[in-house]
Amino acid sequence: MLKQISAGLFLLVLVGFIVYSEVGQGTEKDNSSEELTKYDVSEETDQEGTAMTAPNAPKGLEVGDEAPDFELETLDGDKIKLSELKGKKVMINFWATWCPPCKVEMPEMERFHEKYGDEVEVLAVNATGTESKLGNVEEFIEEEGYTFPILLDQELETNDDYQAVSLPTTYFIGTDGVIQQPRKVGPMTYDFMIEMKDSLK
Repeated sequence: MLKQISAGLFLLVLVGFIVYSEVGQGTEKDNSSEELTKYDVSEETDQEGTAMTAPNAPKGLEVGDEAPDFELETLDGDKIKLSELKGKKVMINFWATWCPPCKVEMPEMERFHEKYGDEVEVLAVNATGTESKLGNVEEFIEEEGYTFPILLDQELETNDDYQAVSLPTTYFIGTDGVIQQPRKVGPMTYDFMIEMKDSLK
């Protein structure tokens, strides 16, 4: 009889502990949700759209730096080497299919490419090494019908060279092969792309 009472008390304490733990975690989750809701970024007016960057992340390449050369395969199986585009204005955009802000700017990039593709080379460098499978990239581009070149950075070497720690990140290269405008972290608008095009020499 004593053993049954002891076992019953043990079970009762165990159930009580589990219930207490679950309720406690639920309260913590609710509190953290409230804290997230209260976080205000409305005074961050110098950047359109969204992108998250760690406070200790590299600042990226600077205006006046020579754009690091790269050669990457495109989704169509061709190869593009940046140095072979010297003499042209180039916009290098780093993106991924899992990145919502990237998807927001893609239609704007397509519109820009259709209108100004003869003036500016638009290179969309997919962070392929972060994708769960290459098929995601193929499927996304096919569904949306984008026509600008999609470059595949399978080893993420080009992302590293350009210190693209946040996506999307875009660099603006002049005809001299030099970065002529500060990089853009976060999605671009059509008007912003035109402004960058006009500022490049």
